[in-house]
Amino acid sequence: MDGDYLTPDLVCEAIVNAPAISKIVKSKNPETGVREKLYIIKGFTLEGISIYTKGKFDKIENEEVFYVLISSKRATV
Repeated sequence: MDGDYLTPDLVCEAIVNAPAISKIVKSKNPETGVREKLYIIKGFTLEGISIYTKGKFDKIENEEVFYVLISSKRATV
């Protein structure tokens, strides 16, 4: 985010305004070694900035509740 001068608010806007999850990829968590699904979301801010995010859904007490942002950058066309 810092490299592309993106604020947390801009990233949240892009996630909320995204039409859908673009793609789901399988990955291995480098810290735990556990396999997990990562969700790629491409969305736009209200100013029209295209942002690419990668994250996962996490659980609290066995219930999926929120999207954990792993990385974010300006999307390229």
